[in-house]
Amino acid sequence: MSSLKIGSNRKKKLQKIQREIGYLFNNEKILNQALVHRSYANEFKRDKVYDNERLEFLGDSVLGLVVSNYLFNEYRELTEGELSKYRSNLVCEESLSEIANNLKLGEYLLLGRGEEASGGRKRSSILADALEALIGGIYLDGGMAAAQRFIVLRFFHEDTFERERISKKDYKTTFQEKIQKLGYGEIEYRITREWGPDHDKNFEVKVIAGSQTFEKGSGKTKKEAEQQAAQNSIEKIEQG
Repeated sequence: MSSLKIGSNRKKKLQKIQREIGYLFNNEKILNQALVHRSYANEFKRDKVYDNERLEFLGDSVLGLVVSNYLFNEYRELTEGELSKYRSNLVCEESLSEIANNLKLGEYLLLGRGEEASGGRKRSSILADALEALIGGIYLDGGMAAAQRFIVLRFFHEDTFERERISKKDYKTTFQEKIQKLGYGEIEYRITREWGPDHDKNFEVKVIAGSQTFEKGSGKTKKEAEQQAAQNSIEKIEQG
């Protein structure tokens, strides 16, 4: 566990976020560590401050199990493939960062000066990782029952959850199905451009199927750009 000391101002913040998340920690040091980004830990190595990545690893596993169990029991009509797709959509970076934003998690993160200056509190990847670390912390502090209550509430029972959210459109799969019917051949997503600093990259991708070049798409991640390119390509096909 990190030796990071919790001052009075930080303690007030930790008390506030516990009200936000609806869980009271027995050991506030676990909560505090769940909110330590590696950029902050790197600046305080001499003080033996550790980041939240180990808790993130644990939380990722707990989240996957709880979500899988809930979907298995609540959606008995779904096939294995549909369950896998729903789970993937629920635990993807986009969904995690959305829930983290609802909890205002960014306000409580400890970031290094560079990450702070570059807008790290709003970066989806940092927020998603912090939410997984928080789940890992709740599990470590209160066990599986506490983690399960938090996950089921935040991922399934709040206004942010709708059936459409977990079954949201997978444009790459839809595009592949259309291409197979049209007989264009193998699909390739090729990166045509990258820009921005390493911590805030942007990607542009174009779709090629056989000898045919389709539309481009862009996004903060390669997957996001590929989905956008697939969506644009579907619209082009449907427009004739």
